[in-house]
Amino acid sequence: MQVTKTDLEGVLILEPKVFGDARGWFMETWSARKMEAAGLNFNFLQDNQSYSAQKGTLRGLHYQTAPFAQTKLVRCTRGKLLDVAIDIREGSETFAKWVAVELTAENKKQLLIPRGFAHGFLTLTDDVEIQYKADNFYAPNCDGNIRWDDPEIKIDWPFAPTILADKDAKAPTLRERLERGELKFD
Repeated sequence: MQVTKTDLEGVLILEPKVFGDARGWFMETWSARKMEAAGLNFNFLQDNQSYSAQKGTLRGLHYQTAPFAQTKLVRCTRGKLLDVAIDIREGSETFAKWVAVELTAENKKQLLIPRGFAHGFLTLTDDVEIQYKADNFYAPNCDGNIRWDDPEIKIDWPFAPTILADKDAKAPTLRERLERGELKFD
């Protein structure tokens, strides 16, 4: 497994070793032993999967607060998407900074997103499946979101979304969440 650092500390691109032959291919998407050897120690408790039928679907920017903050390991198993992680840890040197990685079924890259980061993605093709592991359980009372087009964050999306949930379209800005004291991850 190749581990590549991004500009945001803790956000990593993981590229599994793929073994191919006449039958197809095989890869380990997660190995606690190999990850521990690389200094990554996570106890993933929940696996999630979503499907988006149409290109231009935006999901996010989502996060969970304490005591159910989550680290996520995200991968695309069908189609192509732009996956985004935003540092929303108050006081962080990279607060409101973001990183984007194109995840595809073909490139098999995975994005590790630590606690204290918001996460979202935009589908770049029709028929997109995303799967991710989380190191904490989903808790509706700790669920939060931030506007996808927040003027402070300024994510450089390749195009505007055509489909998004009402709750995401009406999400508050990062500054509004911060002013309300809604960004607690410890």
